[in-house]
Amino acid sequence: MACICGFGARTPVGRTAFASAAAVRAAISMFNDHPYMIDKAGEPMVVAMDAFLAEELAGAGRFLELGLSAAKEALGSLCGEEGIAKQLQILIGLPGQRPGLPEDLEVEILGGFQGHFPGAGVEVVQGDHGGGLMALEEGWRRIGSGAASFCLVGGIESYLAPETLEWLDAEEQLHSAANSWGFIPGEGAGFCLLCSARTAHQFALPVRGEILAAATAREANLIKTDSVCLGEGLTEAVRQAAAGLPDGARIAQTICDLNGEPYRGNEWGYALVRVGEHFADPTDFMTPADCWGDLGAASGPLFVMLALVAGLKGYAGGPHIMIFTGAETGERTAMLVRGGNQEGG
Repeated sequence: MACICGFGARTPVGRTAFASAAAVRAAISMFNDHPYMIDKAGEPMVVAMDAFLAEELAGAGRFLELGLSAAKEALGSLCGEEGIAKQLQILIGLPGQRPGLPEDLEVEILGGFQGHFPGAGVEVVQGDHGGGLMALEEGWRRIGSGAASFCLVGGIESYLAPETLEWLDAEEQLHSAANSWGFIPGEGAGFCLLCSARTAHQFALPVRGEILAAATAREANLIKTDSVCLGEGLTEAVRQAAAGLPDGARIAQTICDLNGEPYRGNEWGYALVRVGEHFADPTDFMTPADCWGDLGAASGPLFVMLALVAGLKGYAGGPHIMIFTGAETGERTAMLVRGGNQEGG
């Protein structure tokens, strides 16, 4: 188990975690026409942009601005705590290789975070949609094994490079008037601060929630192939994560990265047939991409944030939330989170 003592977010619907969570709860979406990109049907591409970032900010600089904003919020007033800074390990989930992704992205992210958090160890985890949740799983394991005292873990994403949008359009993945089964590309970042219960007590840190279990499995039948996905990888990941439930407990809700693509929805449907007994209501799942677009590698940590805010504000249906993400390269990561029940602002 790992305690979550802080979280931060930067999304198209909010500049902070609580603002983003409130917008998602109110089903507010921020989809707009791209200022200059046109799809192959001649229509403006629909995207979810961060309204607080300058349009001209591009490349690794855009990722870094998003990531640092969420990371600093997750640390909050602890940024100046020397005892924490010296023990801090930072794990950052980033998207895998694709057209339009800056070649220097990993180098710039590592350098930027090392500059803002001197003395901390900084590492990158790549995994497409799964990058952020895979990084959280690694942080959870390090805290549980005692290999780390504090882990600041998150994910950063921006799909809005012109080459990336053109690639999505060519792959028939871009949502448009001509393609209702595509997704709306977005950008954002989410981070969580992890430590053990003992460490949280030692530093008098508020415990906002806990990671009870996490697992990554592999799906052999991938999207963009002729094979048929029956959800075997996702089934295994969710089943392993659900093993962390206390006796007699059920999962109150699922938060996941389904984005409108039929492959993803069908996969979850097949998996749910096999693991449905672990859920109080198997049909109760949230898809935040409906509000802030597909946030790729940032998705997992942002879903954890949504689960924790729901618990803190008192509108969660129950304490145990299942979170999952899937990467085009086959990784399926699931995480069981237990939310808090205290007021937070």
